[in-house]
Amino acid sequence: MSPIRLFCDLDGRIGLRAFWLGSAAVAFTLLALQRILPQLTDPQIARTVLAFTNAFAMFPWVALAAKRATDRGGSPLFGILLICAIVLPEHLRLYMPLGWRPSLEAISTIAWVVAFIDLGLMPSAKDGPAEALVAVEAGSRSA
Repeated sequence: MSPIRLFCDLDGRIGLRAFWLGSAAVAFTLLALQRILPQLTDPQIARTVLAFTNAFAMFPWVALAAKRATDRGGSPLFGILLICAIVLPEHLRLYMPLGWRPSLEAISTIAWVVAFIDLGLMPSAKDGPAEALVAVEAGSRSA
């Protein structure tokens, strides 16, 4: 799969290796920009550019999660919602009263754990439920 399709297309399936390599590529790119931009430009411009790149980097992660959720046998919407639940509570903190902060952190942490386990550790669902049922029925007839 081409890098453009990997990071920009919500359709398709990817395995664990492509998911982790794509996630690492996005994370290392953001880390490099966070280290390099303040040294190259004015601090105010660097903060503005970093805010834009952090928001823009959400889309490649959403594309990776949607493809991985499809590969796991689920809906791409599951991966998209997980990434939103991880990233968006951090941005909502500024607009919520102080009492909501622990709840927002809990939502983000739980979503991160679910995404790590489901998208990052679980094997691919090669066969859907219908194919698995047909395979079981075919195996029982031949015995």
